[in-house]
Amino acid sequence: MKLTPLDIKKQEFKKSMRGYDAIEVDAFLEMVADEFESLNQEKNNLADEVLVLKTQLQDYQEVEKTLKETLMHAQESITESRETSRREANMTVREAEVEAEKILEHAKLKLAEMKNELVLIKAQKDSFARRLRHLLESQIELIGVLELDDLGFDKLEKKRPNTRIKPKYRQEPPQNLEQEKIEFGSVDDILPEEPNDETEAIKTVDLDETQSEDLQEPPVDQSEEQQGIEPEEKKSRISDQLIF
Repeated sequence: MKLTPLDIKKQEFKKSMRGYDAIEVDAFLEMVADEFESLNQEKNNLADEVLVLKTQLQDYQEVEKTLKETLMHAQESITESRETSRREANMTVREAEVEAEKILEHAKLKLAEMKNELVLIKAQKDSFARRLRHLLESQIELIGVLELDDLGFDKLEKKRPNTRIKPKYRQEPPQNLEQEKIEFGSVDDILPEEPNDETEAIKTVDLDETQSEDLQEPPVDQSEEQQGIEPEEKKSRISDQLIF
């Protein structure tokens, strides 16, 4: 049974002989009622405070929950950002390594091509040097042969009488000119594709001297006839020397 201060004040007791003093009982009941009312008021105040504190605690708990969620999301974001940054860094490093490997491979191929070109250029240089050396040696031999021919021609000029050349020999081409062109035509095979002016000059002098000798028709020396060496055979030997 729930008592209130009013119930305490209105409480009535039966009267009997030799019982308690009614005035003292009423005073005590009044005092108990007042105290009870005070305690009840304090209880209500404490209940209100508890309600307020519970509300504040709930708010704090909501804030704490929000902070925890925010912190958790921030931690997750940081972790995800770190993972993303790590993946991007690894991808960047991998792409850089692949690009570096491509550049290195291209450089190796370029180096190999340059080495091959260098070997080819050296081979061409050696071939050109050999051809040029052979050409110079052939020209030196040709100059030596021409000098020998000039010596023999001077000897023949001294031995034979001084006769004038008839005009018909100047107008008519020599009979063996085409044969000499055919025999000496093989000399051009050993020359480079684009000869220089000095080589052209030597060839021009050689052909002019050959034509001049054919037009003048010098007599054959008895010493050469005795040795069995014909002019055609001598030119063939010169051609063979130039070819080889």
